[in-house]
Amino acid sequence: MTNNDSTKPNNFIHQIIEDDLAKGLNDGQVVTRFPPEPNGYLHIGHAKSICLNFGTALRFNGQCNLRFDDTNPEKENQEYIDSIIEDVRWLGFEWNGDIRYSSDYFDQLYTWAVHLIKEGKAYVDSLSAHEMREFRGTLTLPGKNSPYRERSVEENLELFEKMRDGAFDEGECVLRAKIDMAAPNMNLRDPVIYRVRKAHHHQTGDKWCIYPSYDFTHGQSDALEGITHSICTLEFEDHRPLYEWFIENLPVPAKPRQYEFARLNLNYTVTSKRKLKLLVDEGHVDGWNDPRMPTISGMRRRGFTPASIRNFCDMIGVTRSNGTVDMGMLESAIRDDLDANAPRAMCVVDPIKVTISNYAEGEEEWFELPAHPKDESMGLRKVPFTRNLLIEREDFAEEKPRKWKRMAPGDAVRLRGAYVVRCDEVIKNEQGDVVELVCSYDADTKGQNPTDYKPNGVIHWVSADNSVPCEVRLYDRLFTEANPDGDKERDFHEFLNPESLQVMTEARAEIGLKHAVSESRFQFERTGYFCVDPDSTESRLVFNRTVTLRDSWAKIKGK
Repeated sequence: MTNNDSTKPNNFIHQIIEDDLAKGLNDGQVVTRFPPEPNGYLHIGHAKSICLNFGTALRFNGQCNLRFDDTNPEKENQEYIDSIIEDVRWLGFEWNGDIRYSSDYFDQLYTWAVHLIKEGKAYVDSLSAHEMREFRGTLTLPGKNSPYRERSVEENLELFEKMRDGAFDEGECVLRAKIDMAAPNMNLRDPVIYRVRKAHHHQTGDKWCIYPSYDFTHGQSDALEGITHSICTLEFEDHRPLYEWFIENLPVPAKPRQYEFARLNLNYTVTSKRKLKLLVDEGHVDGWNDPRMPTISGMRRRGFTPASIRNFCDMIGVTRSNGTVDMGMLESAIRDDLDANAPRAMCVVDPIKVTISNYAEGEEEWFELPAHPKDESMGLRKVPFTRNLLIEREDFAEEKPRKWKRMAPGDAVRLRGAYVVRCDEVIKNEQGDVVELVCSYDADTKGQNPTDYKPNGVIHWVSADNSVPCEVRLYDRLFTEANPDGDKERDFHEFLNPESLQVMTEARAEIGLKHAVSESRFQFERTGYFCVDPDSTESRLVFNRTVTLRDSWAKIKGK
């Protein structure tokens, strides 16, 4: 019955499905769906839903549909649709049959709205939006019936047809389900099921000037597609009675059931599409796929892998208890993946020149280093050693601190995979900044350690004469506070991290990376994990830092 080796349910939803299958419900079929609204790019929270819906279908040899619940044309567009399709495929999932749209069902939904009117279960209301809010009541006070609630079936049919034909302006009237204005659940207080919206739709063009509500559309789309288990997040729990009311009061071809799970809340982020769009529109980030964004496309550009995101979603599990997941867990998932799979390379991000005084000008010697220290199948890489080298500025200290294990005047260090060198002279410019280190190399330390002294650590390097100029973008968390939405007295903008991006324009990488292609991932030794950005050109590579080698934020918080 399953695609997993283990027969034990992974979560409570899988337990429900196994119980349903044991009872013979749904003719032994499992059909799920991933139903995004195309009003923004998908984020890490959607990744959890994607993995759950598609993964559940795979586990039970079922099917999962990709359907766009496109009921709000004013906020939707083709760009969002295309990005969602690409994200789902990139994560490694394929949907059943053709891509579906709720707008495919607009004719049927209109027919069912007419059915509710004829059954006396829907009416055209001419209250203004302000009046409707006043009549709706509160959580402690019941609502009041609209004075238009008792319009005759004939009058409602005529008015609804006029709505469809464009006779009314936006906001002039709506179609509402007639349920119970005193219901404790506010969603059952005669919800709006059709509004006048004179907007062009990305799929249906100008055919419609009325559009169904999400609540009216979603469940009926599930029913039309034969969805057996409609899995959604907990914020829709209060909407479930309305979902079921429509299913029970319409001649739908199937009766899906809705089940809710806790959405993914990740610290140091916001996942509200509205707020993410604000960040884009206000220029705080460079588009929806900015590597600082929690969007799937942003994480992809930053260097996350599909496997790391899927593994992260498995790690956090599926429950009905709301909580917040630490960003460190997501970063741990990508570290584990890239540690095993990313080839190694050396890149000097903030270079300082090193001249090997006793190495001949113009001479070049090639050293072989493993592409991965634990995976021989990746082979070897070659790096050139020359008189002129570059090391990290932070790997030199003129006045070395206690326990310093890098370069300092008079000290010797091992250049990774090459010789031991000693710093003999420090050259500064007029401002007093160190611009060059004059060193000497020990020719007897090729492939072996010296016998009469001990090098003061190992540092990475590249040849200044034969390396790749590149730009390195050091990305960090977008917010300085773990819960940027949590302070009701302050706007989330106030917690934007001014140091979330540092661009290093003078970086140099080992020559073997010259032809690295977009989305190639590497561990820059001693520095972190990096990915080739799509902004790269033939003349200049751009690398994005995916994540540091260790959780530096955890160390900061621990101080």
